[in-house]
Amino acid sequence: MTNKISKILIIPTLLLAFNGYAAEQEASPAANQISISADKQEGQLKANVGIFEKNVEIIHGNRRITADRLEVHKREDLGDNKQLLIATGSPAYFEEKQADGTVMSASANEVRYDVAKRFLTLVGDAEVAQAGQKINAKSITYDMQQQLISAEKDENSTDRVHTILVPVEPKKVKKSDKGQP
Repeated sequence: MTNKISKILIIPTLLLAFNGYAAEQEASPAANQISISADKQEGQLKANVGIFEKNVEIIHGNRRITADRLEVHKREDLGDNKQLLIATGSPAYFEEKQADGTVMSASANEVRYDVAKRFLTLVGDAEVAQAGQKINAKSITYDMQQQLISAEKDENSTDRVHTILVPVEPKKVKKSDKGQP
C-alpha cells in the first residue's frame, strides 16, 4: 500500500520541482511542457529530490538533457526557482538552442545546472561547444546569463585546457561604382 502511495506522490512532487523551471520560459504551452523519460524513476519526498535512471532524457522548451542518471533537487536555499539538476553519465549532455539559432552543447561526467542562475558546472572530461567554438578541460563553469566561461585542467594531469576558435569571416563590403573611371 505504501509503495502505491509513494508512486502516486512522485509525479506531483516532480511537477512542483519544475514549476520554477517552467516559469522562466515563454508563456506558450509547448514551451512550458516538460517531458522526462527514463527506464526508472523514484522520488525522495522528504528531501524534495526526483531521481531518474537509465536512458534519461528531459526536454523543456529549448533545452535538452540526456544522462545515465538525473537528480532534480528542490530546496529553499537554492534561490527563487529552487531547482538544481545534476546529470551524470559517460558522458551526460546538456544542450540549449540560443536566440540566434545556434546550439550550445555541453558534456561531462557530471553536469550541474542551477536553473535560477542559468549556471552550468561541468566536471570530468568537460566540453562546451557553440557556433564552431569548442573548449575542453577537466572542469568548466559557464554563467550562461553573463556569458562568462572558465575552464581548468586537472591538477594531477599534463593535459591542459584546449580551445578551438573558428575565425569569423569579415562581411564583404560592396563597393560602389560611383567615382570609378
